[in-house]
Amino acid sequence: MKARTVLGAAIGTVGAAIVGNRLLAKRAGDLENPFTGVERTYRWRGIETTYTVAGDPNDPDMLLCHGVHAGASSHEFSEIFERLAEDYHVYAVDLPGFGRSERPPLVYSPTLYIEFLREFVSDVTDEPIVVASSLTGSFAVGAARESDIAELVLICPTDDTGSARPWVRTLLRAPVVGTTLFNLLASAPSIRYFYDRDGYYDPERIDEETVAYAWQSAHQPGARYAPASFAAGMLDPGVDTDTGAGADAGDETGTGDESDTADTTTEPDTASDEFDLATELAALETPTTLIWGRDAELVPLREGRDLAEAADLDLVAIDYATQLPHAEHPDEFVAYLTAELLEGNTGDADVGFGENA
Repeated sequence: MKARTVLGAAIGTVGAAIVGNRLLAKRAGDLENPFTGVERTYRWRGIETTYTVAGDPNDPDMLLCHGVHAGASSHEFSEIFERLAEDYHVYAVDLPGFGRSERPPLVYSPTLYIEFLREFVSDVTDEPIVVASSLTGSFAVGAARESDIAELVLICPTDDTGSARPWVRTLLRAPVVGTTLFNLLASAPSIRYFYDRDGYYDPERIDEETVAYAWQSAHQPGARYAPASFAAGMLDPGVDTDTGAGADAGDETGTGDESDTADTTTEPDTASDEFDLATELAALETPTTLIWGRDAELVPLREGRDLAEAADLDLVAIDYATQLPHAEHPDEFVAYLTAELLEGNTGDADVGFGENA
């Protein structure tokens, strides 16, 4: 009798979890394009990825690459996209497994993202300035080894998110249980906590629409697969990871206005080579600028200073900012970027405000 009771309770719990997960997915609905521009698709190794382009095609190309977290997407650049399009031909891409791009049940790896960026740059853009945030900054550095990238602008880049925990990836990928746990990790309060703790210096600047979009992005079909690798520390370049075979995402052409297709097929990823960000930057011939929030704690400014010294790079510190200076202080960020890239001003800089200026 007790066994029946336990079994019944277990079945009821699983059933409730399934229903709850489905209700959350239904509530999320389709993710809208956060930008004003031309939406296009780029088919890469069977994965339909989405990007938006705006600005004069005669202006220099600029590619915006968002960071990685549960609700990550190109929306990260929503505050600066249109402003940058006044001076650049801007591309904002959703990486595979995030945003409006497809999210097949691959075992996502750093090699996948490095190769995606390398081929996207080659197939879609023309010698772009690449602006990349956080962990994606390391992917961009890896891609720049064999890419025609005019310049790199790295926002709080890192190649280390903690020790590898493969069991976390396995758990989050599990049916029902994994979805339920991921939904808890990607709840609106959890996302706001992430922005409050690590994203923004001033919590008053956290826009509710930003939190809502990140929540919606984190509840699209297949949303847990890429963040599962991230949460497990398995997206750090250089991590020895068994990536397994890729899955074909199908043959749909998507809903973009135009479509670019990479002439590749999905293959198993191989483990990344040994990777050290400071060493890679020092060896890289691509001009590179580092931009840091002075009050960043997740990837503190001292790490930026160490990178700048080791690789002899310019470092810009923005006051009253943490991991997302471009989102928290868009006017100042764009003003600096314009001065640095278009007007040719170089050297270390401090971008200050108020009493700390």
